Order: sequence, then C-alpha cells, then structure tokens
Amino acid sequence: MAVKALLFDFDGTLLNTNDLIIQSFMHVLEERFPGQYSPKDCLKFMGPSLKQTFSVLTPGEEDEMIAKYRAWNEPHHDELVTEFPDVVSTLEQLKSMGIKLAIVSTKRNAMIDRGLNILGASHLFEVIVGTDDVQHVKPDPEPVLLALTRLGVAKEDAIMIGDNSHDIEAAHNAGVRAAGVAWSIKGEQYLQQFKPEYLLHHMKDLLAIVKEG
Repeated sequence: MAVKALLFDFDGTLLNTNDLIIQSFMHVLEERFPGQYSPKDCLKFMGPSLKQTFSVLTPGEEDEMIAKYRAWNEPHHDELVTEFPDVVSTLEQLKSMGIKLAIVSTKRNAMIDRGLNILGASHLFEVIVGTDDVQHVKPDPEPVLLALTRLGVAKEDAIMIGDNSHDIEAAHNAGVRAAGVAWSIKGEQYLQQFKPEYLLHHMKDLLAIVKEG
C-alpha cells in the first residue's frame, strides 16, 4: 500500500497547545467548581470537542462554559503555544516528496488557521477539516472521510496521525491506518491500547514510513 496522504490532528500533535488547554480548563473549572479539579484531571478533556467535554461536566450549560473557555483561551493562545521538534521541517520534506497533507481537528477552523500561522505552516496543507466542516467530530469517521474526499485519495493510501484515542479510533472507523505520537501528553502506553499501526517517537519517523509505503 502506497502512502499518498497524511492526515494530522492539530493540538498536541503538530502544535504544542498542552499548557494553553490545561490553563484554559483550570480557569473555567476553578470558577465553576472551586478546588475540585487539578491540572492532571484536565488531561482527560484533551481530545474530545469542547461541546463533548462540557456536556458531561456541565449538562445544559455547554454554550456558556464554552464561551468562558474561549474568552480566556483566545487572548492567551499565542503566548502559550509552541512547536514540537522538527514538525515544520518534516512537513516540508513530506510535501516535497509529493505527499498530500491535511489537518483533521476537533478545533474551530479559525483557531487552526491561527496556529498554522504561528508555525509558519499554512502553505503546506491542501485540506483543513475542523469542527465547522462536519456534523460529527472524531472518533466518528466523518472528518477523516471528508478529508480523503477533498484530497481525492483512497482510504488505503492514507494514514491518520494523532496524540489521542479519538484520532486512532476515527482512523480505524474510517478504514484508515493510524499513527500515534509518543510525545502525546497522555503518554505512549495510553496510545498503545488503541492499537495504532504505527507509533512515532519523532516527527521524522514519518519519512521512513512513507518511503516504505
């Protein structure tokens, strides 16, 4: 099977938003549930969409909580995010090899664009699928299948890469191979239980995977 396309999750995979997300959750949860949540507790909220998370934490108050989260998150975004090692240089190499690149995220498109601008990587992606584009977010296969359709690539010729169970499950639900990233804040062992076909210890590992097919 040739590899013609790579689909990437964004937060925690290409852009290190871990501190930003944890601090954003702590800000709103400390106000709503004083003293009940620690930064470590927030790890389980990373991956699902905000709507999914707050529908469990504060049923019926999702919109209000999302608004509060974003009111803190957006002004602090640029100062708290960083690039993971060799992300952009590896993406540039992959693109030069003729690999089609896409982002499949549970983030709003405007915030994906903002993060891409910080990375200086906007020009590298042919397709971006965010929450604005789909009815059902990962782990539903819809976002992965939409990205493949827009790229014009068959599912057997693509790999979905991410740092969370939702990414691996969405890939498998769509009939696509999955790669977990060992730099996930949740850890390598966490990812292995979802049985990704590949585990990346470094972004550059993708170069060998693509060459091997």
